[in-house]
Amino acid sequence: MSASLKGSNSSKFQVSEFILMGLPGIHSWQHWLSLPLALLYLSAIGANILILVTICQDPALQQPMYSFLGILSVVDMGLATTIMPKILAIFWFDAKVISLPECFAQIYAIHCFVGMESGIFLCMAFDRYIAICRPLHYPSIVTKALILRATVFMVLRNGFLSLTVPVLAAQRNYCSRNEIEHCLCSNLGVTSLACDDRRPNSICQLVLAWLVMGSDLGLIILSYILILRSVLKLNSAEAVSKALSTCSSHLILILFFYTVVVVISATHLAETKVPLVPVLLNVLHNIIPPSLNPMVYALRTKELRAGFQKVFCLSLEKKTRHQRPSP
Repeated sequence: MSASLKGSNSSKFQVSEFILMGLPGIHSWQHWLSLPLALLYLSAIGANILILVTICQDPALQQPMYSFLGILSVVDMGLATTIMPKILAIFWFDAKVISLPECFAQIYAIHCFVGMESGIFLCMAFDRYIAICRPLHYPSIVTKALILRATVFMVLRNGFLSLTVPVLAAQRNYCSRNEIEHCLCSNLGVTSLACDDRRPNSICQLVLAWLVMGSDLGLIILSYILILRSVLKLNSAEAVSKALSTCSSHLILILFFYTVVVVISATHLAETKVPLVPVLLNVLHNIIPPSLNPMVYALRTKELRAGFQKVFCLSLEKKTRHQRPSP
């Protein structure tokens, strides 16, 4: 009788907060990782702000390709800021407690920004396809209106579809454990604490991943197959080299982004005996692309490097003018 009453009470109890334990297996020295993570975060914010300022101030960069790059910079800063302040607070101030609404909001923001990043990569692949395969029609197809419509579509698509993940997670019954072996609120990590069936959440995340990122990746691959076929028909080796160089930085970022997504999914499905691996990969996947994207484009894009130089020269001229004593 008492046992059944105890079971009934525990089933009705609902936890009011989660505790983010940090990186599993290395709790005692995980704070040492805060320095490289903080540097990655600061570099991501600084580099993406620099790209936005450069694109806005340099008339030579007022092109669709750089408009998409500017949108990607905004998404990258949003993604990094969604997770890094809380992770650093855990490592530095032991601020492990997070309320259920805050946790579900973080789940939503992560899915939304990752989906938007995937969508922007698709827009950039379409831009390169039109530029290389339909160069004469490029100005009439890739217009400011198209960029605006594509951006609004990506925001609405990921904004609405991503809602299903935290909404389903909030429907679960969290009646006993509230310690998450993670340093951010991941959908699978949170729902693993549920006392009831979490299969709808896993199925929803799988379907959403295939629907959004799977379709984006399929269309990106198709775009580059068509680009490669068109490039191979060119008779000039110089033209081939120039066409491929305009796509190289984009391809590097796409390969890194989707490869890590596949690895994270595989480690979760395999239920690896080393839980640190998928957790660490999950964190790095949300902070390395925002840091890596500006560096790759800065190193591989001549026009962007020239834009940086103009911005720095302009700022130095203004500083010199202010420091010059008035007559």
